[in-house]
Amino acid sequence: MSPQIELKIRRSFAAQSLMESLGARLETVNCGEITISAPIREGNLQQHGYAHAGVTFAIGDSAAGYAALSMMPDDHEVLTTEMKINLLAPGKGTQLVARGRVIKPGRRLVVVQADIYAVDDGQETHVALMTGTMMPMAPKT
Repeated sequence: MSPQIELKIRRSFAAQSLMESLGARLETVNCGEITISAPIREGNLQQHGYAHAGVTFAIGDSAAGYAALSMMPDDHEVLTTEMKINLLAPGKGTQLVARGRVIKPGRRLVVVQADIYAVDDGQETHVALMTGTMMPMAPKT
């Protein structure tokens, strides 16, 4: 992955107002692999006191999407075309960590996965598994 693509991903992430609202941070950027974390805040809880699945989905989708983008040519973008989430356990703890990766790159569709963990007292619990597809967007000519 070129330094230009890493910079592009970091700038794109910084421009996402939802990620800013969630307090999310772009932790690692590697070719085909991205890690995003977000604190579990009082305002992001569901009725039982766990992290809301919407937060889980949002950071997982972004981690998977940026993983796909990390493998695109510098002038391309990606859009999510489909994303499935399996919620495995309650999001209990102080933060969520999403690790997105590319399963199969392609010219028309990129198959991605994100594993989301809740961190509680230093222990990670796998709370969600997401699989989906991203559509590469070439520049308009």
